[in-house]
Amino acid sequence: MSNEKRGYVYILFNKRNGVLYTGVTSDLVKRVYEHKHKLREGFTSKYGIDKLGYYEVYGSIVSAIEREKQIKGGSRKKKMALIERMNPEWKDLYDSIL
Repeated sequence: MSNEKRGYVYILFNKRNGVLYTGVTSDLVKRVYEHKHKLREGFTSKYGIDKLGYYEVYGSIVSAIEREKQIKGGSRKKKMALIERMNPEWKDLYDSIL
């Protein structure tokens, strides 16, 4: 059948209740590593957003992109609620995905 890659939607933060960033990728470990080490210029490197607060896994990147759009279209309050539900202590979840 399909040889499609998995997709991941994720939310990064710089500190508890700080700046949030929602992204999508097919390789969560690699992408968060890139954010942590500021390997790409942009919003996350400018604001020091490098902690993984939340993520979802999808069977396809297309599904993940659809979900990313949904999350990005939602309020900050909804994004914070997602983090609070999965990660009430606002820990950096990066080590848990390695």
